[in-house]
Amino acid sequence: MSKEIRLPLSKEEAGDLRIGDSVRLSGEMYVARDAAHKRLFELIEKNEPLPIQIEGETIYYMGPSPAREGRPIGSAGPTTAGRMDKYTPVLLDMGLRAMIGKGKRTGEVYEAMKRNGAVYFAAIGGAGALLSKCIKKSEIVCYEDLGAEAIRRIYVEDFPVIVVADSQGGILYRDSCLEL
Repeated sequence: MSKEIRLPLSKEEAGDLRIGDSVRLSGEMYVARDAAHKRLFELIEKNEPLPIQIEGETIYYMGPSPAREGRPIGSAGPTTAGRMDKYTPVLLDMGLRAMIGKGKRTGEVYEAMKRNGAVYFAAIGGAGALLSKCIKKSEIVCYEDLGAEAIRRIYVEDFPVIVVADSQGGILYRDSCLEL
């Protein structure tokens, strides 16, 4: 049975999730990949304001393909989360509540998640066309010059994910008998 969660995800809701939980997310989240994370990190290093709110937010690591006629977005599969790992602990310390991607994270990311009560979800790689059907709205909010890597705000309904790292320190890739 899948848990239904309305975004933004509260710290309490994040604290109740455990590895292996199947979740359906509805609400707004950001989309950002490598290049956008690098720009955010550069602003943080200069102590300048960010163009987006981080506290309490969810970031989906994804770069969509162009939208087909009548659709808000093209194929929307997850990218490998590890490419954002050098930026993630700082964002978690700023209040980032959840991330969606695929693949393992570094120990520093897992520690920052535990320290800040955050959660890491996996979306199914290779299912971008199906996942895009859960995205009802999409708008670029900054870094339009990055094309597919621009930061977007999307609205999702019943977006399917699995908890692969929880706020208590559970890590599915480590603590499960599943070989993922």
